[in-house]
Amino acid sequence: MIIVTDPERKIRLPFSRGILTRSITLAGVEVGIAYIIATEVQKELNEEKRKLVTTEEIRELTYRKLIEHGLGEAAKRYLFWRQLRRLKIPITILLGGATGVGKSTIATELAFRLGIRSVIGTDTIREVMRKIIAPELLPDIHTSSFLAWKAIPREGGSESALIKGFKNQVEHVSVGIAAVLDRAYKEGFNAIIEGIHLVPGYVELKENSFMYVITVGSRKDLEARFYERARYSKRSADYYLEHLDAIMEIQDFIVERAREHRVPVINNVELEKTVNAIMEDIMGRLMERMETKMKA
Repeated sequence: MIIVTDPERKIRLPFSRGILTRSITLAGVEVGIAYIIATEVQKELNEEKRKLVTTEEIRELTYRKLIEHGLGEAAKRYLFWRQLRRLKIPITILLGGATGVGKSTIATELAFRLGIRSVIGTDTIREVMRKIIAPELLPDIHTSSFLAWKAIPREGGSESALIKGFKNQVEHVSVGIAAVLDRAYKEGFNAIIEGIHLVPGYVELKENSFMYVITVGSRKDLEARFYERARYSKRSADYYLEHLDAIMEIQDFIVERAREHRVPVINNVELEKTVNAIMEDIMGRLMERMETKMKA
């Protein structure tokens, strides 16, 4: 058995190909290739009959293997994410977007790659609020986002009732979101929050917080997603398809807000590409901030 030690943190753990594979995927390397490289690292250590190895030696060996595989850019990204972990810089990722665009799946994959344990859905926050706030006080939070308009008084104006109702619900749920974010900021832990209520302009972002709006390209794409989701959950596709026009209108509103507030909009065509795009953006912005601090 190979034991990995970290002199700084005084940790001794058995070498794990799984953990190393996950670390390599942080650099945007496909899982299969990452596993091959992790296996090569383990093989070389066994051939050298190493029983004790430091985390720094693992890092250097993995970096070399990435270079040997022609993955120079991935090697640089690997070192960056490793450094970020060692510096214990907390990050918060917020994923907004309409119902059914794949936010929770993306959040789960990001959490796995980044080793983030806290993944919170805004629907969960809304559900907690429902338990403590009576429907008579805030009727809009006690219904679906695309039906919230039915719970508010009808008024004039050019804005649609659907969007007015949705905005009302977002404003109310944003109070709960702010509370979760405040705790994450104060305690310095990593978190991913995903949900339709994460609309740019309604949530205050602080240092090392990253917000993205996830979209689908067309009605047909969204329709296909609802049918696919229904295969693995209790949520009926028919219920959402019945309100597809409303969901698409809400998506248009969220995208418009994202552009106003310069929040990246990502069309979720393929999970791997979406996750890599988010991680590339986070890495780029973090590197820029770290370089700015070093120059200051």
